[in-house]
Amino acid sequence: MHFYFSKVFINDLHTTELGVERIRRNLSLDDSIDVVDFCRKLILDESAIFERRGKNWYVTSGGVIITINAGSNTIITAH
Repeated sequence: MHFYFSKVFINDLHTTELGVERIRRNLSLDDSIDVVDFCRKLILDESAIFERRGKNWYVTSGGVIITINAGSNTIITAH
């Protein structure tokens, strides 16, 4: 895991209602799945790859790319 993604950061991850809808649609997730927890598990995977570009982090894990705003710790999208 990248040094930036400390325990505090992981616990602070969140998304908006529109973000939840977008991520569910993009990943074909069932309504019963907690989107933030799903993304959190992917981020914590040992094989996750982290890249910082501008104001966002891009985390690739399990065939999914998660976009996170670095300033607000908001999960913007995943696909």
